[in-house]
Amino acid sequence: MRFLVLGGGTQGTAAAFDLLRDESVTEVMLADLEAGEPHPCLRPHVGARLKLVDADATDAARIATLMEGMTGVLCALPYYFNLPMAELAIESGVHCADLGGHTAIVKQQCALDDKARARGVSIVPDCGLAPGMVHIFAQGGIDSMDSVEAVRLWVGGLPQRPKPPLNYEIVYSLEGMLDYYVTPATILRDGRQTTVAALSGLESVEFPTPVGHLEAFFTGGGTSTLPDRYEGRIKTLEYKTLRYPGHARIMRAIRELGLLSSEDVDYNGTRVNPRRFFIARVTPLLSGDGEGDLVVVRVDVTGTRGGEPGRIRYEVLDRHDPATGLTAMARTTGFSLSITALLQARGEVRPGARTPDASISPTRYIAELARRGIHTDITGPPG
Repeated sequence: MRFLVLGGGTQGTAAAFDLLRDESVTEVMLADLEAGEPHPCLRPHVGARLKLVDADATDAARIATLMEGMTGVLCALPYYFNLPMAELAIESGVHCADLGGHTAIVKQQCALDDKARARGVSIVPDCGLAPGMVHIFAQGGIDSMDSVEAVRLWVGGLPQRPKPPLNYEIVYSLEGMLDYYVTPATILRDGRQTTVAALSGLESVEFPTPVGHLEAFFTGGGTSTLPDRYEGRIKTLEYKTLRYPGHARIMRAIRELGLLSSEDVDYNGTRVNPRRFFIARVTPLLSGDGEGDLVVVRVDVTGTRGGEPGRIRYEVLDRHDPATGLTAMARTTGFSLSITALLQARGEVRPGARTPDASISPTRYIAELARRGIHTDITGPPG
């Protein structure tokens, strides 16, 4: 099997590393605008099964050439590249999976279902952590119940040793995180799609030691296409981001002061973008202290089974891996992408264009996570 990984950042690196651990993978081509020096975990493979190439994702002809002869494509580029990469993959007759993150674009990709089936390939967007992993867990819980009352998703990427005032460190694109803080969230309330403000719905959530007490709040994009699939069938469906206590209050104030706005303002005759200025100013302060990150996941599905009330809960706690140098966020996101690509290549995902919750077996997926040292604790349902 041969794979093309588009994007040599944190998530693309983790996905490429995971593919290279599979003996059935004969080649991984990692393409980026400037390939440069690879992450230490990839260096032993360069010149053997790993090939580094420079490629501009806006050059469709170049990308199409790289796709030739590939078994699958993994897109770890910014979300706005996902649709054109999926279209190129279908034209090239290769499977494609990406990290998603933009629901409107995901819906456009799913509209390619007929074309993908006609070419005999699968297109799976939203294959990261959230969206991605949590949606597969949610589907597993939904399938285990006779009827479902509520689906609740919580996810947090956190520093192992929090530092004030934000108690946060950058574990993926800060631009992407801030976008979730200003984008309204779509949830199901009383079975109907409802829009709520990001950073609202604050609640306290308790986790086992060493995580302890966290806060949770609505953020945009986390439910992805689940509200469309289950409107009128599930009463409550919601996604919340987890942070250490106090984070949401500070970020709301920063947002309300206009510092997260993406609209340029005039400052002494110079046009300044508040969000870009904010990112440039805080990035050095939020880059971590070397202690590493952790990822916390909880998915609760409640309903009935066998005529009795029931609940199934999925929980994941993963930490930075000092042996490989991969962060917990990279492991849970990048490995989720590579697992999907391998399942596609092995024919375990039927042709078409569907999100992972609609195309991947939760049991199979959880087993693949475990093989990579990412363990899922499952409690319930009864009977």
